[in-house]
This record gives sequence, structure tokens and C-alpha cells, in this order.
Amino acid sequence: MAKKKLTTASGIPYAENENSMSAGARGPLLLQDFILHEKMAHFNRERIPERVVHAKGTGAFGTFTVTHDITRYTKAKLFGQVGNTCKILIRFSTVGGEKGSADTERDPRGFAVKFYTEDGNWDLVGNNTPVFFVKDPKKFGDFIHTQKRDPKTNLKSPTMMWDFWSRNPESLHQVIILMSDRGTPYSYRHLHGFGSHTFSMYNDKNESVWVKFHFITQQGIKNFTGKEANEMRGIDPDHAQRDLVEAIERKEFPQWHLKIQVMTHEQAKSFPFNPFDLTKVWPHADFPMMDVGTVELNQIPRNYFAEVEQSAFAPAHVVNGISYSPDKMLQGRILSYPDAHRYRLGVNYEQIPVNKCPFMVTNYERDGHMRVDGNGEDSPNYFPNSFDDIEVDASYKAPALELDSQIADWYDRNAAGDNDHYTQPGILFRKTMNDEERRNTVSNIVGAMSGISGEKKDDIINRQLCHFFRADIGLGMGVAKGLGITVDDSMMKH
Repeated sequence: MAKKKLTTASGIPYAENENSMSAGARGPLLLQDFILHEKMAHFNRERIPERVVHAKGTGAFGTFTVTHDITRYTKAKLFGQVGNTCKILIRFSTVGGEKGSADTERDPRGFAVKFYTEDGNWDLVGNNTPVFFVKDPKKFGDFIHTQKRDPKTNLKSPTMMWDFWSRNPESLHQVIILMSDRGTPYSYRHLHGFGSHTFSMYNDKNESVWVKFHFITQQGIKNFTGKEANEMRGIDPDHAQRDLVEAIERKEFPQWHLKIQVMTHEQAKSFPFNPFDLTKVWPHADFPMMDVGTVELNQIPRNYFAEVEQSAFAPAHVVNGISYSPDKMLQGRILSYPDAHRYRLGVNYEQIPVNKCPFMVTNYERDGHMRVDGNGEDSPNYFPNSFDDIEVDASYKAPALELDSQIADWYDRNAAGDNDHYTQPGILFRKTMNDEERRNTVSNIVGAMSGISGEKKDDIINRQLCHFFRADIGLGMGVAKGLGITVDDSMMKH
């Protein structure tokens, strides 16, 4: 087999890859050694901006297989018949940490799935929790700032976190999940994934329903305790990534079952709370899980940067038969995710192989930084025109979205009817958790709140304790005792 020549990026062979040209053996370097400049210039640019959130992560390719018929709900070709398959990519991540942070940090875990379907790429971008901290996208940037670093000290700040949470009781449901052992998963293989948002599906008769997506791990749920997670941070900060890579290399391919919950428009109108509220779940007793298919991860990317770091997921990317809902957080992400990718990867990020649809792509987008696909060559760059054969297929038009009101206003996300932030967190703590899980949750909360400092410390702690008491008196009492705070009747009734 013939050996390959070493060349520059422009294809020019060169021989000196280790020694820089200099004026004599010990003299200064010469500007004309362009190989030195090319190597250093490329090296200086090897790090693209890390993701603002979900910076630390890993991913793998695999297959999705349809196991149950849901054509009564959707006309998506992927679900057209039992047995259909498509290639997928899943990226797992932590949310708040930088790229060098530990995999076992107390944090939600990102669970983003790219389905490479014949009708385009469908991105189902969620977390390992069915709810989130806020329900309006205007709050998202503020929340993430509290999870990052203090602008003065450049340190993580429990004071910022708990100040925000105490002033936003809508966060309580997710906070209790985060402070339980579910906040420190053992590995990416041992957690559920959730689309979290409410989406919609429509069938070939344009009949639509609301839907939530759930990925149920077949490896079983497995979590670290807070103590175990802290220990693993020092032993192996890449524990979750290593676990996934090594499991697939052993051919122990992890699997998840994709299930959906379905709600009709009539049920949504009579539902006791806003079904599009991202801080709440749909009770499984009222909206049972329905089987859809199976996900298997069986291939580690050959190059992490090319296929994981450059991967880009956007909730805006839905396919025919699947659409959006009035979920305010989803509506905000439809805009913000593609915008973040254009900033981080460039306007032509969907030409990067891992993001590129493997089937035909035809449109009139041209030019821009790093256009690498021929740029439409000599075809027209406007529509309509008299020269090409691209046509609009009206069968792909989604049905109109029925809205309750057409009045544009800044509606209070926590107005009457949308301001119960305590019932579901209380049920989670009292009924869903066992005694050990409750003890660990209280212990984790006490540990996290013990870091609150500054002149507003008492105000923040008391405000947050009031939220815990409203959710569950036992929770409030446990946290107060752990913090050494004497509780009077007024706080419990606050």
C-alpha cells in the first residue's frame, strides 16, 4: 500500500514538520517558514466557542426502531409502519458546567436525540427530567447566569443560585429533583430522557393531539449519593463518558424505550392546570405511557470533535407529522437554539457532516462563512423562478394551530390558575420518594444551602424555607433543622 505524503491544507507536500527555519542553528526564526505559521495559526483556532450551556458532554450513534403503531396520531413517515428504522445520534451532557467540569456534578443531564429521517432531521432536545426551572424563556438567561460564575469572584455561588430559586417558586419542582439523588446520576446509561416540552402530532387527516416524549432506560435507574458523586469528581471527572464508551466497546449496547403521553385538545381545555407549563408533569394515571419504539446506541464516534463537539440540536427541527405547542419555553427555544449554533459553528452549521441531512436538501440559502457544498453552483438563488424544478409540496403543510386568544400582551406566567408551584413538588417528596431518598434530598439541600453567604443570607434562606414548607411540612422541617434554624408557627403558615 502506497504511503501518503505529508501536505499542507492546500495540498502542498512538505518535508520539515519538526524543525523551524532559522538564521543559523541558534539564530532567530525566519518569517518565510509558512509551515510554522500555518501549524500555529490552526492550533490557535482549534477551540471553537464552547456551548453556553451543556458544554461538557459525550455522544454516540445508534438506531431507532419502531415497535408499535401510532399512525392514528401522526403521519410522520418514520412511524409509518412497525419495523421502520433510522440512524440516530444522542448527545448527553451536564447543563451548567464548563467543558472541563466533572461528569458527576449535581446538575440536570442533557438528553438530545437527532433522528436522521427521510423527511429531514428531527431533533428531540430534552433533559433527564420531565420539568424545568422556569416556564418563560425571558427567565432562562437569568437562571443560567446563577448556575455559572460570580462576576466578581469568578466562583460558583450558592448565594446566587438560592437567591434566584427563592424568588422564583416555579423552580421548586425541578429544585427538589435536582437535590435528590436524581441530580447525580451514576452514568448516562442509567437515566431516563424526556422531551420535557409539550409537542403536537397530527395524522393524515390533519387531526392533532398534544404529546410528551419519554425515553425509559432499559439499564435501570442508578444514581450516586451526594458523597459518592463528590468522591468520583476526584477519582474520574470523566466517569460518565468513560462508562458509555467502554460499555459500547464491550458491545453492551445501551437501550431506551421511547414512549409517549397523549392529550386531546378537549382534555387540554378542561385540564386543572396549564398543560403547556414546563414546570409540571402530566399525571401518568390520567395520561398513560404508550409504547412507540426502541433506541439502541452501538457506535462511538470516530472523531469526538467532528461528530460530537460540532453536533447541533434544535427543537425547531421537527418533521412532517410532528409540530410545536404553545409551551412558552419551547417557543423561545425554537428561536434561540439555531441562533446559538450560527454563532458557535457558523451560519452553514447544517453542512457539517454530523448535522447534514443524509437525504436531499434543496433551498435557496447561499453564501455565508464556511460554505463548503458548492453553494448552489449556477442555479438560481431566488424563488420563485423560471429555471429550476424545485416545487413546494403542499402535502407537507402543517395544520393550523388553534389558539384560545388572539390578544397580544405580556401575560403573567404565574397568574391565577398558573401559580400552584407546590402541589406536584409535595407529591414528589411525600409519595414518589422512599425514606432513604427523602433523607438524601434533605441532606443535599442542607449541604447546598450551607454555602449561602453575605448580608442577604437570612432573607434568602427564610424565603426558600417558606417554599419548602408550602410543598411539604416534613421537607421544610428537615431542611430547617439541618441548617440549625428554629422554626416558629408563622413560617410554617407563611
